[in-house]
Order: sequence, then structure tokens, then C-alpha cells
Amino acid sequence: MITKPTTKVSQIRFIFFLTISFFSLSSLTYAQTFTVTGTISEDGSGLPLEFVQVALFTSADQSQPVSFSDTDQNGKFILKVPEGNYLFKAFFIGYDDLVMESVLVTGQKDLGTINMVSQNQNLEEVVVKTDRLPIRTSMEGITITPENNLANIGGTLLDILRNTPSISVSEDGSISLRGSTGTNVLINGRNSSLTQNLDQLPASAIDEIRIINNPNARYDAEAEGGVIDIILKKGTDLGTHGGIEGTYGTRNRTNLGGRLNHRNAKWNTFVGYNYRDWKNIGDRRNTRVLFEDQEVLTQNTSSSSRNAGHNLTYGADYFFGNNVISYEGVFQSSLDRQVNTLFAELERSGTAARSFDYVRRNRESETDKGLDNALIFEHSFKEKGHLFRLTASNSLRNQFKTQEIDIFNNTLNPIPENLSGQELAYIDENRNISVFQADYIRPTKSGKFEAGLKSNLRKFDNDYRYLRFNETAGGFLEDERVSNRFIYKDQIHAAYALISVSKPKFEYSLGLRGELTFVDTYLENTNEQNKQNYFNLFPSVQGLYNLNDIHAIKATYSRRIDRPTAWRLNPFPDITDSLNVRRGNPALQPEMINSLELGHIANFKSSSLTTNLFYRKVNGQLDFITIVEDGISYSQPDNLLSAQSYGLEWIGSSEISNWYAINGGFTIYRIQVDGSNISEEFTNSGYAWNLKLIQDFKLPFGLNFQLAGNYDSPEIEAQGRDLAQYYLDGTIQKSVFNDKGSVAISVRDVFDTRRFAGNALTNSFSQEFYSKQETRILLMSLRYNF
Repeated sequence: MITKPTTKVSQIRFIFFLTISFFSLSSLTYAQTFTVTGTISEDGSGLPLEFVQVALFTSADQSQPVSFSDTDQNGKFILKVPEGNYLFKAFFIGYDDLVMESVLVTGQKDLGTINMVSQNQNLEEVVVKTDRLPIRTSMEGITITPENNLANIGGTLLDILRNTPSISVSEDGSISLRGSTGTNVLINGRNSSLTQNLDQLPASAIDEIRIINNPNARYDAEAEGGVIDIILKKGTDLGTHGGIEGTYGTRNRTNLGGRLNHRNAKWNTFVGYNYRDWKNIGDRRNTRVLFEDQEVLTQNTSSSSRNAGHNLTYGADYFFGNNVISYEGVFQSSLDRQVNTLFAELERSGTAARSFDYVRRNRESETDKGLDNALIFEHSFKEKGHLFRLTASNSLRNQFKTQEIDIFNNTLNPIPENLSGQELAYIDENRNISVFQADYIRPTKSGKFEAGLKSNLRKFDNDYRYLRFNETAGGFLEDERVSNRFIYKDQIHAAYALISVSKPKFEYSLGLRGELTFVDTYLENTNEQNKQNYFNLFPSVQGLYNLNDIHAIKATYSRRIDRPTAWRLNPFPDITDSLNVRRGNPALQPEMINSLELGHIANFKSSSLTTNLFYRKVNGQLDFITIVEDGISYSQPDNLLSAQSYGLEWIGSSEISNWYAINGGFTIYRIQVDGSNISEEFTNSGYAWNLKLIQDFKLPFGLNFQLAGNYDSPEIEAQGRDLAQYYLDGTIQKSVFNDKGSVAISVRDVFDTRRFAGNALTNSFSQEFYSKQETRILLMSLRYNF
């Protein structure tokens, strides 16, 4: 299948890895030079190819180029060399290397149009993109490039995901993929503790995001919904390059950043820095009705917050022979301050009539520090695509939170003279993740063979201290009923093998992964320890059949697992809100998932459309169950009998004209939850759908205008449903400084409609909630690249 060329940054990175051995500084500066020009296009379609690496070599030394460059957006290149006879080479991923053995230069020379032949690589990737908004679809999911979406300017990773097809982002920042909240988020293909707070990663630091719905055996089997792999920028262009940017918005929101990389024949070094100062306000309402007691509890919470953080990415690549040693690092630091004031009113009618009012004001201060380090060694054998890779990484994260709580009983007026109690809480959480991995890839006559080993070692230590003010003692005393320390440790040791076969019309891969899991939890307060260990096999099958140069049919299957998180296993109850108690469940078992997908890919000249039909069966579905006893709500996770979902998804893009392009996705699915093993009340089903639509308009005077719309329909839970949410973002941008810079003005949530709401209904109670943050924001951004 012939695909439209892409200018994606990650392809440039890979091209440079293939061609770095041809780089050197020219020693012929003072000789008379002539220009060699030409145009690189795709064989068959005639489309110009951008960012093709071209170089001229002497016949005596083909390891060092005399002159090198890359093609522009029209496929044209210019090389300057002294008089002589040269060897011409061109390299571009997805295309056969092009070689012209004798190029005689005695004056200005035009090589004319040179065609490159596309390789048949549909199993790895089929491009579906517009020039303005590239989205690529593959056997397993989609890959997006955030920089091409104006709505991401000045934002974070969560803003990118909000505008990504198939993904929904909840109020607390957790994400769901095709209705599943179980996703395995990676950074540069590795497990990292930094993914616990996705709002700390600035959009400008992200090169691309890979959404892998149905991963093959190469990936961890973790997560019901699939894998989200965040690829950070590292810079690969020869020479010195970089960029700076700044964003300022309403409520003094600020985002400043810069990046720099330098590359020569032996080294590539890069660094990027972002400072973000973000403020927000919001309100939340919650109403609970107990039918038997005729009791109504109404809680209203007003909040304000400010988060100031630093994000630093850095690293280096060293090239020697057929080897590359790389170091990649990320450092994060932030301070988050919040004030949450909860007003509660309890009314009970009937024979036990009573009422009770109180106010709870919580002043929080949280410091976050995270460090991610990785060392990668890669050896390339003589045969193209034959390589061996070793990776060792460690990720640390510390979150320390202080809560100062004032209680005002029998009143809704939180003034000093009504103060009736004071509380303190200290939360010290440490996360440590170490990963060791070895991968081997060898091409075969009709495909390739892959195999690897991986060990993932994790430790989470959560120390929670809760103190109440005691007037008799004249100070704060620890409340042992609330304070607890919970330690979670696990080890996952895996091995995989994957065989891929490529035929002219049909391509497929077969994979098998085995994972041995050890889980050890310890509750210090009660000296309670819980250990689990189990072994599972996870097969994967993928196939692609090319009907012609435009249409292809794909089918994938994988078996997956979703292990319960550490905080879900912690059995100690959180009773800081005496009427709403949350607790974990150490007896939780992992979910086992079977996922099947059938799709159609259509790639036209200026538009593309991918259709996916998917089905997912989950045994032991994890969900939160709420019960009410003596007027108190208890929420804890439990394993339901099963859940299944099936649906249809469209992802497409089209350049309607030279001034209008459209891009987006639509997903509709049905979820059925069976919790009859607990109670018939916990059985539910319903349809849900979401729509992401991005429209680009090229206006006069060099202006670009973009509208990004999102709609998430109501979605069912075991005991109720979340209501719909929807919003529209608008951005206008103009390039400046000969397209090296840009100025943009954005309005997030133009109509101020974005909010979170939902309800639950059982035989004994009903509950409704509504939450609204300040989401209509005006932002102005400036960028400059050099």
C-alpha cells in the first residue's frame, strides 16, 4: 500500500539513527563549490517527500559525507560540493534506500526528479493524516502528534488526551479508553511513577502519543483498555536547534518553556524545561437520600487551588560503531495549594426526625518531586533491522501533603467563634519503580522474529497520620482509628516471543507472553500482611489484508490483565468524613480480559477513514460498590462477576479544500455489568458514545483558525451513571518571523459547558453529584523555533 508521506518528528529521529554514521564536518570549506539540486518524490504517486536525508560521498570514503541535507516540503534539496565525482544516497523510513553511484560535478548540476520506492510496511503502520492534523492508525491503535493541534497550546498531557479520539478524562484526571478506566500509561515506552500525575507533563514537551488499544505480546499485558505511550521530545536534528514558548491566561495562568539540542557525529544532547503556574476555582454539590429513614444529606463544596511546577527533561546519545548508548532523564517538582470548604446539611423526617449542620474547611499543601532515569544500549547487526537492546530504568516519586482542617458544628457560618474542632493530616507517599528489559529483533526471509525478557519491580509506601486537637492536652493527638501506613510491593517477571510474516497481500503476527506476578501488601497498624502470586499466559494475534492500494482489512486479538492498584487494596477505612467512608479491599483479584477487534482502513489521496469494530469481555470486573449502614455511606472496590462491552469506532481526517480540513473520531459502545455475585442491584447496562471533532480553517492574512469540539454521552456504572459532558475550544494562530515563530489566542470551553455530574440508585438510597470548575479560560501563546 502506498501511503502519503508524513513529517512526523519521530520519523526524523529514526532516520537519523539509521544515517548518523554518514555525518562529518566538511574539510573542504575553502575550495570552490558548486550546487547539486534535485527533487525527491514517491514512486507511483509522484508525491514530494519531505525530510528525506540526502548526502554526497567520495568513492574513497563512503563513511563520511562531503555534503548532506534534507528535502523541504516540496521534496527539493540543495547540496554544495567542490568539483569531483560523487556517490549520491537518499534515506527515508518506509522507503528503499536510493543510491546513484556516479554523480560528476563540474559546475552547477540538477539531478531532476528522483523517485523513491515505498516499502511494504503496513503491518507496522498505515498513515492516516492531513498535512495540518496528522493522525496515524496502526494495527493496534492510533498515534497523534500534539504540536499539530492548536488546542493543545499552553496545555498539559491531559489537554492532549481530552482531544484524542476514544479517550475521556474524568474530573480527577483519570482517563478511560473506549469506556475502560484500566489503561497502562508509559513514558518513552517504560513504566514510570511520573504517570501518577499526568497534569504535570506540559504538552510542549511531548513529541507524540501512541494509543494502543490491542497491544501484541511485546507490551506488558497490564490494563484492560490498552496502552498509552507518551514519547517525550529529545531532538535529533544535526547541529544546534531549539525553541522557546510562553503562555499567559486569565487568573494569571502562566506556562513558560524552552528546549535545546545539539548533535554531531558522535553525540546528541538535549534538554527541555517548563515552568507552569496554574490557578483554578470550582464548586461541587452532592445529595444523598435514604429511603427508609427519610434522610437527606446535602453537601456543597467550594474550592480554590494553585499549582506551580517545574518539568525538566534531559539526556544524551553516544554513537560508536554499530552501537548507541542513550541516557534519558526527567525531573519534576511542584507545589500545590488548595482550600476546600464543605457545607453539609442533614435533614431526617418521620419518627426519628433530626437535623444537623456542619462546615469542614480543609487547607491543603502538597509538594511533589519525581525523578525518572533510563539507560539504553542498542547494538545493530549488519543486517538491516537486526538489533539487540538493553534497558535499565528507575523512577522515584515523593508526594508529601499537609492538611489543616477546621470543623464548625451546628452551623453553616464558618467564623472563628463557631470553631468547634481542629484536625491535622500528614500524607507521605513514596513510589519506586525499577524496570530491566532485554529485546532481540531479527529479520527473517518473509518477516521478523522478536523475543525479550522484562522485570518490573515496584514499591509504594503510603504513610498517613491523622491528628485531632485535644483541649485537655492542649495540643494535637494522633487518632489511631484513622492513621495508617500501607506498603505495597510487587514483582512482574515476563518473557515474550513474536513472529511477524509479511506477504504481498497478507501480513500477520503471532505472539505469546508469560508473566509471573508476586504481590505483597502490609498494613502496619494491624500487622496485616497479604501475599499473592500467579502465572498467566497472554497470546496475541494480528492480521492485515490489503484489498488494494487504498483499502485494507485488519483483525487483532489479545488476552490481558488488570491488577488492582495499591490504594484499592488498602483495607484501612478513611473516616475523615464521618458520613462518607472509603476503604480498600485486600482480597481483590485481578481482572482477566479478552479483547477482539476487526477494522477497515481506507487511505485516499487527501482523506483517510478507519473503522473499528471491537469487543471486550472482562472476568472479575473491578468496580466501586457503595452501601449505606446507619446513615453512613461505605464505598469499597469489589470483583463483580463480569462485564462486557462492544462497539464501533470511526477515526478519520480529510483535507476538504486548501483552506479547510477536518479530523476526529466517533465511538459508540454498549457496556453490560454483571454484579449479581454481590447483589442483583449491581447489574446494569447501557449505551455510551463520544465524539471528538477538530476543524481547521486557513484564513486570509496568514491566519489559521481551529475549533475543537468534544462530547461524552452519559455512561453507566454498576449502581448508576455519569451524565454527559461537552465543550468547545477555539484557537486562532498566525505565523511570524518567516514561519519560525507563531502567535496564538485560545479560548478553552467557549460556552462554559464543561462539568461532571452523575447519579446512583439502589433499593435503599439515591445519590446525585454535580461538579463545575473554571473551564472557560483565555490564553495567549508565543512560540519561536531556531
